[in-house]
Amino acid sequence: DRAGWHTTANLNMPKNITPIFLPSRAPKLNPVENVWQYLRQLALKRVFDTYDAIIDAACEAWQKLLALPETITSIGMREWARFGQTP
Repeated sequence: DRAGWHTTANLNMPKNITPIFLPSRAPKLNPVENVWQYLRQLALKRVFDTYDAIIDAACEAWQKLLALPETITSIGMREWARFGQTP
């Protein structure tokens, strides 16, 4: 997304991480957008009575997703993002 904190020279990038810079305003290229879509479908696609109810539902959905690491991998994976990996 080219946010300044993602591209700054002051970022201490670990040697085992290779950044793949995506074009600005291209949510379909950003795998984390699929995570948000999954969370919305899982628990957030409804009307909430209060702000606290939204926060509670989001936290509960996030905790459920954290218990499913293989789901996170599958919904975030892109064939083009397999940098240096074999299928």
